[in-house]
Amino acid sequence: MKKKIVALTGAGISAESGIATFRDSDGLWEQYSVEEVASADGYRRNPQLVIDFANDRREQCVKAQPNQGHLLLAELEKDFDVTVITQNIDDLHERAGSSRVIHLHGELMKCCSEKDLSTPLPLPEGRLRMTLEDKDDEGNQLRPFIVYFGEPVPRMEDAVREVETADIFLIIGTSLNVYPAAGLVRFVPYGKPIYLIDPKDVPGSDRFEHIKTGAGAGMKELIKRLQHEQ
Repeated sequence: MKKKIVALTGAGISAESGIATFRDSDGLWEQYSVEEVASADGYRRNPQLVIDFANDRREQCVKAQPNQGHLLLAELEKDFDVTVITQNIDDLHERAGSSRVIHLHGELMKCCSEKDLSTPLPLPEGRLRMTLEDKDDEGNQLRPFIVYFGEPVPRMEDAVREVETADIFLIIGTSLNVYPAAGLVRFVPYGKPIYLIDPKDVPGSDRFEHIKTGAGAGMKELIKRLQHEQ
């Protein structure tokens, strides 16, 4: 039976594909107010602004390509049972070939009805840019299928169940500052190895095997270590 790898990924893995991060010194939160463009309250105050912010991110996403970090993580499925839990809303893991991906914070390339925030729908007419004119069949407003700050994370229980059965836990490109996702590390079974791939210091990283480099180079190093241990 294949060993089970569960990987928690954050903005750092997609940064190498040219997708802007949020919390770095030159990240999106230096240019935009989180409360205005990425919160439930912001959406209620100005839905058009929030939808337009997502539209811009979506146009950036379709131009990006999976990088070596995404591709090597997908390739692990040849030898391991792999589940990816991502905080990212892009679709680069799927495009790289990962077959089991849990999106904690939603999916940028989908939408949902305001009446049912947990059920993803295709983008209206396949358009990249949504508008306030987009409605579901019952006339309810369509919005980006994104979990905004102040909203519950519906797939958190799914993620916990995966982590609880992991043989190996990977953390790639996340500062472990965003909860509840950062709390997943507490559910790793006792004694199972935890690898962290990130070029920066991460709080609590002394508990992990820290591969202090970017996602692509870090995944190459990780694969060498896993092959050596088999």
